[in-house]
Amino acid sequence: MRYSPYRERTPDGQYRELLRRILETGSPVPTRQGPAAITLMQQTMRFDLSNGFPLITERSIKSFWNKPIGELCAFINGARTLSELEKFGCDWWGPWGTEAKTAKRGLPPGDLGPGSYGAAFHDFSTVEGAEGFDQFRHLVEQLRELPGDRTHFVSPWIPQYLVRGAGKTPKATIAPCHGWVHVRVLDGRLHLHMFQRSGDVPIGVPSNMVQYAALLLMLEHLTGFEAAAYYHTISDAHIYEDQVDAVRTMLEREPRPLPTVRLNDLGRQVTDIHGFRADHFELTDYDPHPAIRSIPVAP
Repeated sequence: MRYSPYRERTPDGQYRELLRRILETGSPVPTRQGPAAITLMQQTMRFDLSNGFPLITERSIKSFWNKPIGELCAFINGARTLSELEKFGCDWWGPWGTEAKTAKRGLPPGDLGPGSYGAAFHDFSTVEGAEGFDQFRHLVEQLRELPGDRTHFVSPWIPQYLVRGAGKTPKATIAPCHGWVHVRVLDGRLHLHMFQRSGDVPIGVPSNMVQYAALLLMLEHLTGFEAAAYYHTISDAHIYEDQVDAVRTMLEREPRPLPTVRLNDLGRQVTDIHGFRADHFELTDYDPHPAIRSIPVAP
């Protein structure tokens, strides 16, 4: 990845502008989580990686910046239980693996289900009923063999496991919110577009930005095509009403240049998409505004 020198990078205000648009023009919508969600549809950000890695500067997330990468690595490897996720450092999934949640879906305690991220990414259900389909292994293979194709695509959504309504039982404790990935090779460079159906912009979206921009670096390493740009589209972009004070604080802060994220020596030794881990990435040039400790997370 060829980053511009830090002093030459243009401060990036896309995330801040997204917060402002939602707050000023979004519609309050009741939620099952409790607080209403101020919602705006179809929002897209584009990050030229030469101008820095899309890790927000409106508040510091240095204390946990690479944990979302570990989560994506877990999903790529098929993790769908609390114990499997914990092996990748993901210790925050407990509320979605309780017996109360799993029992309603006919699942054992701690199992997020065959419709969860890890199951969809690594063991996608097939018509033949054979062993599940490993989407990310195929993505890397196809990029290497047929780089000009428009069909380099990954989906976290297995419809028959995510149905809702009378007489229907979903087979996932939470419906996937992110992870629709489309990759293109244009002029010999990689472009990755991640679509998410639902995004908690103050809390969840910054982590999703890190996850899938890191995926772009993984694919660059494994395919030899240089990373060019990361695109992030949120269909349902929202701010919960109890997050508004924190959002207003971020809106008072000026954007700063984006930092540098690279694979370290261990990461550059990886030869298989399943081999990456959170500690294979290093962060430099990060100069964010102070952290905000009191942003509520939707239950």
